[in-house]
Amino acid sequence: MLKDDYQGAKRAIESARYAVAFTGAGISVESGIPTFRGPTGLWSRYDPKILDLRYFLSNPKESWSAIKEIFYNYMGKNAKPNDAHRFLAKLEAIGKLKGVITQNIDNLHQEAGSKNVVEFHGTAKKVLCIDCKEKFDISEISLDTLPPKCSKCGGLLKPDFVFFGEAIPPEAYAKSQALISNADLLIIIGTTGEVAPASYLPYENQEAFVIEINIEESAFTPALTDIFLQEKASIASKRLGKLLNLEL
Repeated sequence: MLKDDYQGAKRAIESARYAVAFTGAGISVESGIPTFRGPTGLWSRYDPKILDLRYFLSNPKESWSAIKEIFYNYMGKNAKPNDAHRFLAKLEAIGKLKGVITQNIDNLHQEAGSKNVVEFHGTAKKVLCIDCKEKFDISEISLDTLPPKCSKCGGLLKPDFVFFGEAIPPEAYAKSQALISNADLLIIIGTTGEVAPASYLPYENQEAFVIEINIEESAFTPALTDIFLQEKASIASKRLGKLLNLEL
């Protein structure tokens, strides 16, 4: 493994035929979205049970009160894409990056311009009716009265992301595996590599060259990473972008 080899990372990106990005919470920290884990993470302030499916179904008003505060009052209004999101969008725009697999539910990759985004854990931008399975954009839903109810059947609405106790959507899993299996370059940004089953994905293609951008080493670093850029996501991405003559 080479550390902070930006020229080597530039050459790897330039020579790649099928680059794929795999991102986690760390790419969005500089956009104002805190991580869930760690001493300053959201779980230091909120009980994780609010996102446990069984608890949510039994206590929807309590869960929705915290969900509204975390994902809609704060994140939804204040978070904007940063240079790391824009870097990946630019790589896709020039035909180099074939897709982004993200563990994040914040929609920032799409807002930055990325087109082929697999949201492995779903999205906070939509809600799902527990009863009739109808989906609505969050902009169509009023959160003034909690819990929100389906306008079609009156059923309980749930954010359309994966709760504890839920399986990964099969389509998202299949699309992620297809991207990973075809990759000759994997760009890992802002993930610890500890949240399963997402953490299994990079191991499914150990032939791919791996560039990792993280402020600290992850579970992937000693096992898979070829070039480790130890830096904040936006700073490393901007530096790489300049080397590749990309305007972020």
